Amino acid sequence: MADNVKYDVILSGVGGQGVLSIAAIIGIAAVNSGLHLKQAEVHGMSQRGGAVESHLRYGSRPIYSDLVPHGKADMILSMEPMEGLRYVGFLSADGVIVTEKTPFINIPDYPEIDTVYGALEQYPHVTLIDAQGIAKAMRAARSSNMVLLGAASVYMPLELAQLEAGIREVFGRKGEKVVASNLEALHRGREAAQD
Repeated sequence: MADNVKYDVILSGVGGQGVLSIAAIIGIAAVNSGLHLKQAEVHGMSQRGGAVESHLRYGSRPIYSDLVPHGKADMILSMEPMEGLRYVGFLSADGVIVTEKTPFINIPDYPEIDTVYGALEQYPHVTLIDAQGIAKAMRAARSSNMVLLGAASVYMPLELAQLEAGIREVFGRKGEKVVASNLEALHRGREAAQD
């Protein structure tokens, strides 16, 4: 790991999509890498599809605020394209947006998806991933968040082995089959982003 690591991520999605699991895994990976970590979460109303957001900041030097400043996020990692757009004000000029391609239409006036894609394409570094499709093809529909984490891992200054260890820690109590499925989802997402 480099001596001068500093990385700010905003995770976003809709309640129940696994945003907080992703945050936990990245946090475990960062701490196990010997990095400092700060995290702040905003929980929505998951039963009603409310917005969920997590600010995650890690680096080789102490971090004094758990909130990512506007214009400073290195990445927006979103479980849903419209939720990704919600936080673009936080994105730095060379920041990356990694988002699920499939919309979660939880409001009556959700914009046309092509309009959402067009707005995302205004940013120079956008990776749209069909995480749900990849997870369904694996027969592990609930692992789409790990597919997205795998796609995001291409850009994050964390070792893949540390993210794998985080998955084992977070999902270990659910059994080896669940761990293996989530590890496979991580790798498939990483491969999709590299293609």
